[in-house]
Amino acid sequence: MKNPVNIRTLFAAAGLATALATGYAPTAMADYVKPVIHHAPFGTVRMVVPITSADPAVWAFKLRNIANSEKGIKAWKGKLQAQVVLYGPGLRLLEEPMEPALQATVDQLRKQGVRFDICNNTLKGMNLDWHTLYGVREADIVPSGFLEVAWLANHGWAVDPMN
Repeated sequence: MKNPVNIRTLFAAAGLATALATGYAPTAMADYVKPVIHHAPFGTVRMVVPITSADPAVWAFKLRNIANSEKGIKAWKGKLQAQVVLYGPGLRLLEEPMEPALQATVDQLRKQGVRFDICNNTLKGMNLDWHTLYGVREADIVPSGFLEVAWLANHGWAVDPMN
């Protein structure tokens, strides 16, 4: 039995043959474009990031967004105040043992001043001892994660809607 022809390989070869025959050289990836702010400077940006998902991919995405924003806002002479509020299954993010990369990200964000608030209702509902959560102090526990997000929103904090 003959090997089937890979259609992508066929099109790539045809494209290369056309480019060589016409003298057209395919362009490389475009250079990075420097972004421009079309509004007043950032100043201080206050963002609350609720995490209610038990999905590690969601955790990584949200924490990466915060880390990237921390880097980006410094380049634009601003300041980010970020607060992560964990409730429901999102509390699992800080359960030990943690993946080393996740733990390193949490440590780095905390070092940069990002708060990680823990919902007391969830602790009770899931019968969890806050002492078993990575790096959590008693001062990190809020009565209700859901209400903490709402309170911050009512006091000028933007809420990350993606979860």
